[in-house]
Amino acid sequence: QVQFVESGGDLVQPGGSLRLSCATSGSIFISYGIGWYRQAPGKQRELVASITYGGITNYRDSAKGRFTISADNAKNTVYLQMNSLTPEDTAVYYCNVRAGILHSWSQGTQVTVSS
Repeated sequence: QVQFVESGGDLVQPGGSLRLSCATSGSIFISYGIGWYRQAPGKQRELVASITYGGITNYRDSAKGRFTISADNAKNTVYLQMNSLTPEDTAVYYCNVRAGILHSWSQGTQVTVSS
């Protein structure tokens, strides 16, 4: 059973913007909140930003001021607006729960920042 469907990744130039979308189930979102994670080649997966169903957000330091996580609760969809992208943001982006035991990973969406 697919629990997360990510979309929106693309090739973008440095300084550009992208908006990622994560569709999930209401039960997962309400119970655990959602986090956006990313994994760059040769690096460990890391949590970039998270949001609770009530709208409380958190960001890793490198994302603060550039990324915004938001949600459409009616659609059980979480977004990650990414601005001022740099090559260091290149990674596969995934969504998963923000708390509790991580669920199975979906295929993610590729973000490539390059000129």
